[in-house]
Amino acid sequence: MMSAYLEKFMAFLRVEKNASDHTLSSYTTDLRQFFDFLCRHFDTEDYSIDQVDRLAIRLWLGELAEQGLAQSSIARKVAALRSFFKYAFKHNWIHKNPAHLLVIPKKNRTLPKTVPAPDIQRMLDGYRNEENPIGSFQDSVILELFYSSGVRVSELCGLNTQDVQLNQAWIKVRGKGNKERIIPISTSVNSMLRQYIYQRKQPTADSLIATTDLKKNETPLFLAPSGQRMYPKHVYRIVHKALEQFSEVTQKSPHVLRHSFATHLLDNGADIRMIKEFLGHSSLASTQVYTHTSVERLRTIYEQAHPRAKS
Repeated sequence: MMSAYLEKFMAFLRVEKNASDHTLSSYTTDLRQFFDFLCRHFDTEDYSIDQVDRLAIRLWLGELAEQGLAQSSIARKVAALRSFFKYAFKHNWIHKNPAHLLVIPKKNRTLPKTVPAPDIQRMLDGYRNEENPIGSFQDSVILELFYSSGVRVSELCGLNTQDVQLNQAWIKVRGKGNKERIIPISTSVNSMLRQYIYQRKQPTADSLIATTDLKKNETPLFLAPSGQRMYPKHVYRIVHKALEQFSEVTQKSPHVLRHSFATHLLDNGADIRMIKEFLGHSSLASTQVYTHTSVERLRTIYEQAHPRAKS
């Protein structure tokens, strides 16, 4: 019975709210976990959604906290519950919303990890080395595009060749909520993309594109080894391998390159409102975390260089 409610709610998020695949996957997991808890709480699989009260929700959240779940993960699960029960109440599935006054716990905001500019330069130069290349040319283009544009993993995987405007030197990406934005790219990256797309058009076995499950007139820009559209897990492997060779940064993910893009722009005098547009943030508050990163870097330099910094 609960699975039927979940399917209707997910359809609402997907169709009417334009929720991202990541949000749909996360909310589905969170709500299924809560329903499993309810089976144990009511000691039966045959319970009514109207039986759920605030106490049951708080017991579940308390159990998650005792298991040592991160506060950010608990906050997301609370958001999933609030959204689900708000929808359930609106459609008269329940007579009272048990999550109405549920407070989303504040996340412990940590400063984003970044890769020093010299490390990134060595990494990109290493991948561009034609005599002794470290990875494929596609790997090199992906790394360059991450650092030069600040795109998200999902945005990079969703790029089509039609989204690249070589004559105007910009790309069109679809971000959260399926919102589109235009991002200018550098001359060097534009040149790499031109070469990459030209090579892709050549009739070699490696460049054949599997067209199943693709929307009409969509040609994926980046391909996984299978020939299908590039997917996040493979991108993570590409970036992790690259950062592992050229940097000691503890977090080796595509998001680190996005953080580095924003931080290095800010360090070099870029306006934070411009960075907000690059990153596709809906609120300036999301972008302002990078100002804290820059202040911390200045503090480190000050403490190392000024003779009376520690006196």
